[in-house]
Parts: sequence; structure tokens; C-alpha cells
Amino acid sequence: MIGYLVRRVATAVAVLWAAYTVTFIVLYLLPGDPITTMASGGLDGEPLTPEAIEALKVRYGLDQPLIVQYGHRLAEAVRGDLGTSIQTGQDVRGAILDALPSTLQVALAGLLFAVLVGGGLALAATSTRLRWLRQVLMALPSLAVSLPVFWVGLMLVQVFSFGLHWLPSTGANGPAALVLPAITLGLPMGALIAQVLAKSMDTALAEPYVGTARAKGVGERDVHLRHALRNAAIPALTVLGYVAGNLLAGTVVVETVFTRPGLGRLTVQAVGVQDIPLVQGIVIFASLVFVGVNLLVDLIYPVLDPRIATGVPA
Repeated sequence: MIGYLVRRVATAVAVLWAAYTVTFIVLYLLPGDPITTMASGGLDGEPLTPEAIEALKVRYGLDQPLIVQYGHRLAEAVRGDLGTSIQTGQDVRGAILDALPSTLQVALAGLLFAVLVGGGLALAATSTRLRWLRQVLMALPSLAVSLPVFWVGLMLVQVFSFGLHWLPSTGANGPAALVLPAITLGLPMGALIAQVLAKSMDTALAEPYVGTARAKGVGERDVHLRHALRNAAIPALTVLGYVAGNLLAGTVVVETVFTRPGLGRLTVQAVGVQDIPLVQGIVIFASLVFVGVNLLVDLIYPVLDPRIATGVPA
């Protein structure tokens, strides 16, 4: 178990380093730079003098060779110092923490919606004996996955905000403003969970131990929930870890469509003006969430099947 844990932690560290490095390279390959934007008054300010431009480059270390900048920023990031926003002058860590609560609300609500709807749909489809109903239920996830997230959000706004006037279309005031963003974010995730869990349940239900349980008189409800679901949950858990780790990426679209404050909109604004420290800080945070969630999933695997940690074939 210790060796398994060490391998997973080492993989998580490697992913963090790779995400930081790729982001650094991509940002510096983009045409222009934040100092040029500020110099031209692109941030609604007065054009800067050449002396002021040089002072800013020195302040943010942009006058140094690229490899020196990379090493300096990486060392600071390892110490927990994410730098200062070039656009606002605010501490990057503080900017992320200020925007995080609103994003967490949407992300957790969307994840809850995805798990309940996706898991419920998969169990309903594999439990019914009506072939036509199963076909209808299993067609829904494929339809949901194929729909663009921004289009789903706009349609929900059109129907429930502009048409029925049941829910607000923008803002983050109160639980009602959370419903449509959570559905928009959670719908494609729930569809993926439903597809994988339903297929895994079909495989598990065809195993000999399920037939033995039925022969002993175990009811179909217990067969599904107590026998088949435990083994079928492992592939679904993998998908859950993936979608949970990518929740912050999904909030970029959702927060833009519904005009909500949060990390998603902060990312769009930072990329628009090439605010390198802020973009890198957000990427590091998103990567931490991704590897943290997937590391947690990796640690849950041995609980469901101890053979995973020991390397014994399933």
C-alpha cells in the first residue's frame, strides 16, 4: 500500500510540474505581452513612457532571459508565492481566494447534480425489464454529451428565465441563481457517468456471483445495490475523478454565460490581457485540484478492490 501511495504522489507532482511548464511556454509564445498592453493604454489607462515600461519589466522580471524567469517563478511557486497580478497589482493568491467561493458553489452543485442524475439514470436503465424504456434511458446520455455547454446554458436561460420567469439569468444572489449554472455544468458530466456506470453494471450483472446471489433468493434491488454496484463503481469512479478535476475548466463557460463572478471569469480576463502571474496562478490551482481529486480517487480504489494496491490481476 505504501508503494502504491508513493507512486501516485510522484505522478501527481509530475503532473503539476508539467502543467506549470506548458502554461509558462504557451504564455510566452503568444504575441505581445502585458507590459505592451499597459504601455498602449490597453487597460483603460494612460500610455506609459519608455522609462515606465522598463521599470515595469524590471519589477516583474521580464527583462531577464526566459530560462531565468522560468526558474525564478518555479522556485517561488514551490514556496507558495504565486506573484502579483500585472493587471491589478493584487496578490495572485488573494485574487484566487476572493473568486473561489462563487466558483465552488457552482462546481459542487454541478457535481452533485451530475452524480445524482447520472447514477440514477444508469441504475434505472439497468434495472428496468422494459426494453424500450432501457433504450430511451440509454439514449439520453449520448444526447446530453453531444450538446455544447454554452448552448445548453443559453437554452435554459431562454426557457426558465425569459420564458417562464422562474429563475434569474445572471448574477450570484441566492440559491435560485445557482440552479441553471449547476444544471448547465453538471449535465455533460452526468451523461458521462451514466454511460460508464450503465456499461459497467451490465458487465457486473452478467458475472457468475450475481447469478449465485439470485439463486440464493436475493432480490433484484439488493443484487444491483449490494453486489453489482460495488464492482461497477470502479470505472465510474475514474470518470467521476476526471470530471471533478475538470470542474474549474467548465466554470469558464458557465460563469461567462450566466455573468457570475468567479475563477472562470477571472481566467478569461487574465488571458485577455496576458496577465502571466495570474494565469499561471490559476493554472497551478486548477492543477492542484485535478491531481488532488484524482489522487483521492486512486486511494479509494483499494478500498473497493484491495487487489489494485497489491498489483494482483482482477
